[in-house]
Amino acid sequence: MTKHFPRSPAAGAAALTLALALTACSTSGKPSGEASGARPPGGGSAAALSHIHGLGLRGDSLYVATHQGIYTPDSDGSPLPVGDRRDDFMGFTVTADGDFLASGHPAPGTDGPADLGLVASTDSGRTWREKSLAGQVDFHALDTARDATVYGYDSANGLLRVSADGITWDDRAALRALDIAVSPADPGTVLASTESGVARSTDGGRTFAPGAGRVLAYLSWGAPDALFGVDPDGVLFRGTGGGTGWTRVSAVPGGAPQALTVVDARRLFVATGDGVYESRDAGRTFERRMAVKAAGGDH
Repeated sequence: MTKHFPRSPAAGAAALTLALALTACSTSGKPSGEASGARPPGGGSAAALSHIHGLGLRGDSLYVATHQGIYTPDSDGSPLPVGDRRDDFMGFTVTADGDFLASGHPAPGTDGPADLGLVASTDSGRTWREKSLAGQVDFHALDTARDATVYGYDSANGLLRVSADGITWDDRAALRALDIAVSPADPGTVLASTESGVARSTDGGRTFAPGAGRVLAYLSWGAPDALFGVDPDGVLFRGTGGGTGWTRVSAVPGGAPQALTVVDARRLFVATGDGVYESRDAGRTFERRMAVKAAGGDH
């Protein structure tokens, strides 16, 4: 039985913010602008990136998916481009085997369809290959289950799609979401962030209970005991009861969030307006790992 919570004015404002983000994501096209190597004076160098869409860890190296390709922080904390592709990677995840999966739109002036479908990299983003759905789907959120099943949210069609091999896809529930997270303990449990709260599925995304309770923008479930979400204002929450409850942890530096990735019960990364922040104490404190400055562009 789904429990519905009374809405406060703050919850209503958060829902409106998330609704606007959903609208922007559902109508975004090819990326605009290019990465800049500009560095501000003094400590904390930064490069201009229009938006961060995803975060992932391979080994101990952080990778950041943006409107202008994949980046990793250099020794100074500045974004260092990975590979030659400057595609708009809207959806991005790193599998348990260390492979990169992504989706989005090709860089301006690039030949090929407007939607990448699902693409994969086995060398940390230096090279990519097409896997499926090229020209058909732009996944704005990607996640994988412990059995390597791929879950993708097709924002244009408002549809969750699921694949055992990343090639053949099964259409699941229709919903309007910004992010998804799959339980590491039970691949049948899937959460989705919606403008009415967190929607929950226990049948592999075939059906979802209506979104209710805490309005969150991004979700990540890094381990069975490591479910976190961040709201549109940048407040971090820890999930309990498989996503049925949420406990406030802290406010993430840098303002509104752009992406969230949880490694384990203590370590997580959040991208906000001025960079990517890492916590090693379950979100109580943060240190900036990569500095960026906004360069405009849509979500």
